[in-house]
Amino acid sequence: MINTVFFDLDGTLADTAPDLATALNQILEEQNRSPLPLETIRPTVSLGGNAMLRHAFGIDEDDHSFPTLRDRFLTLYRGCLADATRLFPGMDEVIDRIEADGLGWGVITNKSSWLTEPLMQELGLDHRAGCIVSGDSTPQRKPHPAPMLYACQLLGCKPSHTLYVGDAQRDIEAGQRAGMHTLVAMYGYIAEEEDPAVWGADGFVYNPFEIIAWVRNHNQAGSNNTT
Repeated sequence: MINTVFFDLDGTLADTAPDLATALNQILEEQNRSPLPLETIRPTVSLGGNAMLRHAFGIDEDDHSFPTLRDRFLTLYRGCLADATRLFPGMDEVIDRIEADGLGWGVITNKSSWLTEPLMQELGLDHRAGCIVSGDSTPQRKPHPAPMLYACQLLGCKPSHTLYVGDAQRDIEAGQRAGMHTLVAMYGYIAEEEDPAVWGADGFVYNPFEIIAWVRNHNQAGSNNTT
């Protein structure tokens, strides 16, 4: 029986791509480069800031300019953190239903806490989430299972009684390695060349409402098996 639902943040709980794209295009313009359309930036968001910069500038992390560009990008992003970011349509109702069903919920993200915490505040979810585990909350980040296990520790739940919803392969891998059930958020930031079918998740959801249906069906099946 699932008693707790954990969400990835970018591309699963909230549509953060517009503000991240704004910051990325600002730094491109500062470097006298042409801005990129949102649709080309969007698939890179769940892969993190480094992936976005690699995509925009065509350089790797070992390039001498990369640390400076990354620091500037994050500074610009902090300045527009919640200008256009919103929960995905229906996600607010999903959270309401999770709470109404007596389930716990939280966020597990690779985003650093100095960005995660103010964003959750802007979204009005900081006091509602049972826990917020950021990329620097544990020594390792996803796909390592440490953040997942830490979240379970904070909420006092067993991994086998939890569900993790994410839109990147590392989300599913981290959940699996921790012993959680996993769902792929197909409405998130998944590039055309990626194949979520090979990630090994327990299921796929194409809108947030399907998360509730999946949990209820899973728990109903479990209840039937014990009677």
